[in-house]
Amino acid sequence: MGVMKTGTKLGIAALALAVGTTVLWFYMTRTVGLPDSRAGFVVAWLVAVALGVFAYVKGTSIPGALPPLLGMLVSGFLLFTVYISPQTLDTAKSIKVGDTIPHFTALDGHGETFDSASLNGHLVLIKFFRAHW
Repeated sequence: MGVMKTGTKLGIAALALAVGTTVLWFYMTRTVGLPDSRAGFVVAWLVAVALGVFAYVKGTSIPGALPPLLGMLVSGFLLFTVYISPQTLDTAKSIKVGDTIPHFTALDGHGETFDSASLNGHLVLIKFFRAHW
């Protein structure tokens, strides 16, 4: 068996960085623990893409061409989704603890219309969650 080409090693590093960062991203999303700044994730995914490109420049074996491709695809997809879904918060319009919620209607889990006015006079905890992608 021959020595692994430098490009193949770089490709494996690109894939490892892309997968590791992505696993961390989804773990933090699941626990609602993403930081306010996504810069660290963006930099890691950009580095993974750059490593993947550099892997091809340095040369890979035929099977060694798969890791950089996968690393670039995963990183590119997540970079795209982060780019198209900025997480901005208008603090002037946000609801704070103790505030009265604005009137709204929505469909409940049974497809019936729910009206927030039905909550008047009751202490209620409502948790809204929007995914981070």
